[in-house]
Amino acid sequence: MSLRDKIRNHQPLRGIFLGLPTPMAVEIVAGAGPDFLCIDTEHSPIGPDLLTDMIRACDLAGIPALVRTRSAQAFDIAAALDAGAAGVLIPHVSDPETAAAVVRAARFPPEGCRGAGPARSAKYLRDIPGSIARAARETVVAIQIETVAAVDRVADLLAVPGLDLAFIGPGDLGVDLSARPEREESLETLIGTALSATEAAQIPAGIFTADREASRNWLKRLAFVIEGSDAMHLSEATDTAFAPL
Repeated sequence: MSLRDKIRNHQPLRGIFLGLPTPMAVEIVAGAGPDFLCIDTEHSPIGPDLLTDMIRACDLAGIPALVRTRSAQAFDIAAALDAGAAGVLIPHVSDPETAAAVVRAARFPPEGCRGAGPARSAKYLRDIPGSIARAARETVVAIQIETVAAVDRVADLLAVPGLDLAFIGPGDLGVDLSARPEREESLETLIGTALSATEAAQIPAGIFTADREASRNWLKRLAFVIEGSDAMHLSEATDTAFAPL
């Protein structure tokens, strides 16, 4: 079953962000048995060449790779999907126009305008028809809801056809809220508003968590969490290992 099918079926999924720029990070983290890996190009120096190698490592480990793109620009989305990613997670999508543009960039015609070419995903021209058919069945298109503006327009965002997942980013949402003293809602209220909208729209939702306990709690309501990052867990492990004796 593809990652997209698992998301659609609300199968509980627990993954992690990868930002350390090396395929070794994939191999180390894959050994723990996550359900998926999300290679983070938004907050890391991972470029196109390295991204392809990290996706190869995910494929060898038998774990689907999402890519958090640098932006909602079509060339960032195409780079991830052409490299063989199972899907894309697009940061800072705050209006339905951007969400619609994301879907167009990620889907081949007639649903979108993604271009076909001699990419890894198409076996370097050897399987363009097959790659288009696989993409139609399996490509995950996820957007991040992480601004107050996105929550304000969340129903409009979720009405855009072709979205598979709405992912809540509590960190950036909290930062944005703190810069808006005129807003009286709490972060928890905004998150609740967004999640209620996903339930009403019957769009699967996910959220970033910091630890196992948070993941356990959220998985009682949601079916998709990204639990920390490789750098975050490495920092915590080394802090523990090198605490004063």
